Amino acid sequence: MPLPLDIKLQQTSRKILISFDSGEDFEYSCEFLRVYSQSAEVTGHAPGQEVLQVGKQDVGIDNISPVGNYAIRLHFNDGHDSGIYTWERLYDLGINYQAYWVDYLRRLMRAGHSHPALSQLQKESGK
Repeated sequence: MPLPLDIKLQQTSRKILISFDSGEDFEYSCEFLRVYSQSAEVTGHAPGQEVLQVGKQDVGIDNISPVGNYAIRLHFNDGHDSGIYTWERLYDLGINYQAYWVDYLRRLMRAGHSHPALSQLQKESGK
């Protein structure tokens, strides 16, 4: 499992940049990390209890704190700070960023919510 070499928070652009020892660099929006938090608030306590996160386009991160040698805790400016992001989880989110992002946008659309990125997704899918 690749390990992070460097983690940079860019508060102005609301992004986190992580460089892994595999040579891969990933850029994550704060919104993306917030909606893919593995906290019970997002994932529920059992399969099928997931809660779609809505209105997180402007969420930022105030602080990043280490959790042992295996993870970080992100302190979002909407008060959410119960999700722990392991190195494995962050790597998975980086490798699969596009697929996860499109899945999130489709779930928003099916639930009747709007998002600025939905118009681009609809153009790409020919709708």
